Amino acid sequence: MAEALSDVTIVGAGVAGLCVATELAARGVSLRLLDVGGGPGAQSCSWWAGGMLAPFCEAETAEEPVRRLGKESANWWERHAGCVSREGSLVVTLARDRRELDRFARRTEGHRPLGQDEIGQLEPDLEGRVTDALFFAQEAHLDPRAALVALRDGLARQGIPIEREFFDAASGQAQGFVIDCRGFAARDQLRDLRGVKGEMVMLRSPDLVLRRPIRLLHPRHPLYIVPRGEGAFMLGATQIESGERNRVSVRSLMELLSAAFALHPAFGEAEVLETAADVRPAFPDNLPRIRRQGGRIYVNGLFRHGFLLAPAVARQLADWITTGEKPEVMEENDDAH
Repeated sequence: MAEALSDVTIVGAGVAGLCVATELAARGVSLRLLDVGGGPGAQSCSWWAGGMLAPFCEAETAEEPVRRLGKESANWWERHAGCVSREGSLVVTLARDRRELDRFARRTEGHRPLGQDEIGQLEPDLEGRVTDALFFAQEAHLDPRAALVALRDGLARQGIPIEREFFDAASGQAQGFVIDCRGFAARDQLRDLRGVKGEMVMLRSPDLVLRRPIRLLHPRHPLYIVPRGEGAFMLGATQIESGERNRVSVRSLMELLSAAFALHPAFGEAEVLETAADVRPAFPDNLPRIRRQGGRIYVNGLFRHGFLLAPAVARQLADWITTGEKPEVMEENDDAH
């Protein structure tokens, strides 16, 4: 694009909108940031994310761009939010599911196998609980809520507050250049956008210490456990083809908790802090898009990779706006959708 811009409006202050605003503001673009919910909070899908910056692990099921573009994320978040923990990821199975670990190893790279003694050195509280693991030393994680608040506060210091204002996407009355980052709410304009429901549980188990995300592989209900500090752990997440966002099912809750208890019995005495369900926005191939449609720009389709891919997508959009370099994930004038 590489043209002088004025009256740039970003709609939506979830992870996509905040990353886009941060990238554009860093390049001197004048902008407004609107969010009907007022910014980071329980109304946003990204509030309930796991916060794993795990491009190598995600490559087990995701397309190639997820791994490649996701490698940018840890440095970006460290630079802009300063809340990244670089302890790697640990992928484990219970003894009966050992084949799942072999399958995961074949489909991924950037890992090394660990035996029981090495597992105990990394995570003493798992010693004797699992005998084999894969260690992805280059991966990281963050607290999504702290990261979102850090971006919000960084923008506010630059004179870019989040304006709690409703935006009518169908009105066509917005002035200037509009970047729509509303996530699943943008399905009113993006007909190929679908919802993928995720459910999570937040527990507090002060007697258990884990330093890094643990992925427990299971043929039916794989689990990840992300430490949040002070004995708190986020357990997630289901992946259900549904746009229903307000209900955690008993089945899902039982599967998450039983898997955690199988990994370590301390979870049986944990305090339940929160349960939540929300909907991740996804296109048919589960890859993100920057789509130019109907005179607006839509940044959407981050699926389960919001914190992993939003920095790269925001960078590509900012490059296009300021230098004219077309984004890899761009779909221009795609009015068929």
